[in-house]
Amino acid sequence: MKNSVILKSFSSGISIIMDPDIPFDELLQDIALKFQEADGFFKDASVAISLEGRVLSEKEERSILDTITENSRLHVLCLMGKDEDKNIKFLGVQSNLTFQKDENCGQFYRGSLKDGQSIETENSIVILGDVNVGCSVYSAKDIVILGGLYGEAFAGATGSNSHFVVALDMSPESLKIGELECGKQKNPKWGFKAKQVPKIAYTYNGEIVVDQITKEVLESFTF
Repeated sequence: MKNSVILKSFSSGISIIMDPDIPFDELLQDIALKFQEADGFFKDASVAISLEGRVLSEKEERSILDTITENSRLHVLCLMGKDEDKNIKFLGVQSNLTFQKDENCGQFYRGSLKDGQSIETENSIVILGDVNVGCSVYSAKDIVILGGLYGEAFAGATGSNSHFVVALDMSPESLKIGELECGKQKNPKWGFKAKQVPKIAYTYNGEIVVDQITKEVLESFTF
């Protein structure tokens, strides 16, 4: 292998440092061997992955993530920068992974989405950042955004209306829950910006309701 692949842990997951010169097919073989050897150490941990050392196409990134999941028990949650200042670029590989069967199992993504980035997941998701205009989040369950929702959010994406979307600043381009779509949020008159307050979008009587989060609202329905 000649150290063509080096694994290093960081606060949110694993960095894969790769030889920039060897052929890609050979690199995949080395990655497969490396994760086979490390399987007893990492076991079935849920991790983010950082790819470093060479420029990769999105197809190559997907191939690497597939190779990792095929040769280890790791649950790969997302692809991200080691320094955690880079934005998350989720690659939609969840369909190839085996997650916990716990109904309340969720995923965390650290960073803001921009430049058309999107996230798709079969689990509930908490995003530690903003979802900017032109970006989208699709979850088969619930979505919690600890930041602003300015792009698109689609909870209950498999068709269930019994889910919700939470954001610290709720100003979406589009918001859907199951088979229902929320009307566009009205801008305040005279151009004044409304005070940002945490809000929750949920379904009631066949419509999506967007309310300020209060104890009474949270107690009024079952998640």
